[in-house]
Amino acid sequence: MQNPSVVLYGPHNAKIEDRPIPELVDAHDVIILGSSVKTVKPGDRVAIEPGVPVPSAPGPPDTPGTLSKYFRCAEDFVYKIPETIGLDEAVLVEPIAVAVHAVKLGDIRPGETVVVMGSGTIGLFCAAVARQFGAHRIIIVDILEKKLEFAANFLKCETYLFSMDISAEDNAENLLNKFDLVEYGIDTTGGLVDTVIEASGATASIETGIHMIRPGGKYVQTGLGKPIIEFPIVAMGQKELMMRGCFRYGAGDYELAVKLLENGLIDVKPLITSVTLFEQATDAWEKTSRGDGIKNLILGVQN
Repeated sequence: MQNPSVVLYGPHNAKIEDRPIPELVDAHDVIILGSSVKTVKPGDRVAIEPGVPVPSAPGPPDTPGTLSKYFRCAEDFVYKIPETIGLDEAVLVEPIAVAVHAVKLGDIRPGETVVVMGSGTIGLFCAAVARQFGAHRIIIVDILEKKLEFAANFLKCETYLFSMDISAEDNAENLLNKFDLVEYGIDTTGGLVDTVIEASGATASIETGIHMIRPGGKYVQTGLGKPIIEFPIVAMGQKELMMRGCFRYGAGDYELAVKLLENGLIDVKPLITSVTLFEQATDAWEKTSRGDGIKNLILGVQN
């Protein structure tokens, strides 16, 4: 194959195919440049922001992914990686940028209490970035105890084990009571949680997050789950919550993600569970879907 690529057709549906070589190509090491490119040169180590917009389209382009030996990217969406950052760490700039975007949308400020629903890669990074933005108290919620144990060690934060045997309201009340965050009761006022970042996409998690926020609090939906769900709209309206949807990243998020890594403010190495050869790329996704580890990386094409 001239340009072996993992082409993503949908969830749990990826195939290794030979894609055409772009006329000009970039990779995690820059290879060839257009004549007008000024910010990078051949041999530079870079992170690629894959969500390159099409000026004439209202949304992001529909592409089969970036897992290719050769990949073309616009100069404005390529970011130099300092020599102090390993490439295994640099590949995590993308999920950190997602977390940066979520925290910005949540307008998290110093002294706030933040609850993150879900302790996968995005949830962990949301909590880590929220701390850098000044969050005073961070609580991570998940249904798997082993993930919460990792989160507690990784972030030195508080955790709550979500129960699927009780209602969303009861989970919210139990969390608020456990961490002494109840002021008047949760029926109409919620607790003393300033911001919830939902990073799982699970319906029960979404409902629980809405019920625990204080009046006038903020909610950011980062996790993607079912396209249509039941939603506690009365609680949202009564508490006048500020609701934001979060999809990938925006201007400045990649730069900040690189700076967080460069300055040692987020240590990503503990999250790297395994590195899978390019030819077995789908194995990495299967490991993650089974809950094996936190971040299973895919090695680039080696020849």
